[in-house]
Amino acid sequence: MNSASVAYTTDQMATKVLERAGVKVNWLSCTATVSGGGTATPTASPSRATVDCQGRTSDGKDITVKGTVTYVRDGSCVRGHLTGKVGAKTMFTASVLGDCNAAPSGGSSRRTTPPAGGGGQPAVTVTVTVTEYPQGK
Repeated sequence: MNSASVAYTTDQMATKVLERAGVKVNWLSCTATVSGGGTATPTASPSRATVDCQGRTSDGKDITVKGTVTYVRDGSCVRGHLTGKVGAKTMFTASVLGDCNAAPSGGSSRRTTPPAGGGGQPAVTVTVTVTEYPQGK
């Protein structure tokens, strides 16, 4: 799991969920900070990402999507705990956004595990911002 794929996929899936609920999303920009140790295996703890998205509707209302992501399938789905709001109204609280059974669409869903014996090493944290604008504007 990397911060770029988490930010991009959360942006895409949250936008789709909001638009299905009748929200006209003008723009949405997500950042993700990944920490943890790679894929979930019996001997490794899973990676986690904290996601913070900010945006605006076409009628000027603030959009926020915040939460934790524990799994991402590039361009297809995110799992974790996410809450999306427009203004003060909660539009969704979800553990899955998108179709986790779909084939990856945004690139590789390659995952890595931490190096053996590296338990005492600090985790590397990368923050990436992805801003999407509707086409034609």
